[in-house]
Amino acid sequence: MDITEKKYKKLSIQVSLSGLSFCCFDTLNNTISSFNELLFDTIDKGVKIEDLFSEAFQKHPELKQDYDEVSIIHYNNLSTFVPTALFDENFLGSYLQYNTKVFDTDFFAFDEIETYDINTVYIPYVNMNNYFIDKFGAFDYKHANTILLTRLMQLSKNNDSKTMWVHFAKGHFEIVVIQNQKLLLFNSFEYATAEDFLYYLLFTAEQLNMNPENFALELIGDIHTDSAFYKIAYKYVRNINLIDVEDLRWNNYFSEAENRKHFILFNS
Repeated sequence: MDITEKKYKKLSIQVSLSGLSFCCFDTLNNTISSFNELLFDTIDKGVKIEDLFSEAFQKHPELKQDYDEVSIIHYNNLSTFVPTALFDENFLGSYLQYNTKVFDTDFFAFDEIETYDINTVYIPYVNMNNYFIDKFGAFDYKHANTILLTRLMQLSKNNDSKTMWVHFAKGHFEIVVIQNQKLLLFNSFEYATAEDFLYYLLFTAEQLNMNPENFALELIGDIHTDSAFYKIAYKYVRNINLIDVEDLRWNNYFSEAENRKHFILFNS
């Protein structure tokens, strides 16, 4: 691209079955210039998700502007991580079959996390990608867990203790345990109650010999100190914190809670 044609703008869109969120980056100043979140209930309305996307594009002119780069982030729990030493891109479906119901018609994709010799294998939303091809032509796409893991690996550098991170989203959460840039566990759990969360949290800690009196628990995503999930964990885990997002906030004017909730999108 000719430098005179550059817009110095990047668009990141995070998509899931429950909605989409997007932010616009000013790449010249490395700042987030705008952000929006749109939630929808496809089950009650019985409409195609593409129609809901079309509605979003009509309401938000930012989605129809020109960008140097467009990145689509697929957020679902249809993913797994494979060490590069064991990875063969000809067998993507076989890696997922142990934790996801896979079908012959599924399309599989993978992201390379070269710095840590890990590959994210996942099932992207093909219908959503097809929609964005019509809108943008060329774009990059990756899985949300690729962004999440990469950032948490960076944060774990030079920390020889096992740290547990939990990322909260609607209906499910991810537990990630890392020790000085070595991934020990990454798993996704569905939940309905705070007790569900506590069970998986303490079970995971027990399996990895992590003493609730000692290990650090960092909470990310849609979580705050007044929530039932925080309160129940606080009773059993001594070192519990909401993740520090000050280093993320310097490039945007959004609140601490928004930076925590949209941690993946803002780190894209």
